Amino acid sequence: MGARPVLTKSDLAKYPFTPEAADYIKQWNLKIENLENPDYGTILKRAEKRIEEALVSDPPRVSYEEKYEKRNDEVEIPSFPVAIILAAGTGNDYVKRRYALAEATRSSNLLQRENEKIFLEVANTFKWRIKTAESTDKLRNYAFTLHFIDFLENAKNFHEKEWKLINRVLRNGWVCLTKHEAARLLQEEVRRHVEKKLEANVRPMLPPNVIERVDTLVHNYAGKIEKVQFEELPKEAVNAAFPPCIRKLYDDAAAGRHLSHVGRFALTSFLLRVGVPQNEVVDLFRSFADFNERMTRYQVEHISGARGSRTSYIPPKCDTLRTHSVCPDMDDICRKVHHPLAYYRRKLRTLKKEAT
Repeated sequence: MGARPVLTKSDLAKYPFTPEAADYIKQWNLKIENLENPDYGTILKRAEKRIEEALVSDPPRVSYEEKYEKRNDEVEIPSFPVAIILAAGTGNDYVKRRYALAEATRSSNLLQRENEKIFLEVANTFKWRIKTAESTDKLRNYAFTLHFIDFLENAKNFHEKEWKLINRVLRNGWVCLTKHEAARLLQEEVRRHVEKKLEANVRPMLPPNVIERVDTLVHNYAGKIEKVQFEELPKEAVNAAFPPCIRKLYDDAAAGRHLSHVGRFALTSFLLRVGVPQNEVVDLFRSFADFNERMTRYQVEHISGARGSRTSYIPPKCDTLRTHSVCPDMDDICRKVHHPLAYYRRKLRTLKKEAT
């Protein structure tokens, strides 16, 4: 066994989510309360740029300057964790999801041009069981083999038939992958990794001038954020377009059947998002044995953004609903989307076509 390759500073700039990059950043003694220090001004500016790029590019991506003489790795590397702090500080789910996807897309694009040793080193960041493909498989354009458990973990959100295990070439439990496919799976790993970091509640710790910069960032792109979040949704709810999970939750609530905490939140936030008035949402829960109008109204108003933090919540993603057993049998549209609101939009388009 040869020695593991050492990631260079340029590699850390490409893949700032690696443990080696985290170790390198420690020398900066980066602390949230110190972000207002003028010494971090250039880093803070690049961190803001990373988020801005994620919001304006389609598909979302973060740039990487290939030419060394034009790139400052001393800024590029620490700007990643600072961007994480800023994105988390927005408290906006859309910004956070968009930024995570942008960083993941960037890493995937870079990995597709990476040499084999560095590729494996980055994959090892996530403790992947991955190795170079055998010479006979390389003749078939396969670059790596990945343990089937690691494959399933990262391919579970892919709906195309080529990502089903039954359609893959297997070698004693190892899945053969092209370099492009391996990079695509790593994109999922990076996305989840960044999304997890973005869950931190950092806003209370941010210095006042950094909060101002974060709020300005959201304000500058509010139109785009609002457009995406509410795109195609009519003012009045269309029950026929509800996804199976929401339909079941709705029927159970109307019948007074018990809903889990996640189920109640998913149903309430969905109904509010698609235009159901708050009073009607409150009335839906009147059949519950433990119904308390004052408490129910408070919770509905809080989820709508009328109370508390003034944050208007969106329903959980399909992954979360499946984890909490809220997702019933999926239909054809379910297999093409990752969020109840995405289902609703797609179903609305289908119903509109059928009506013409």
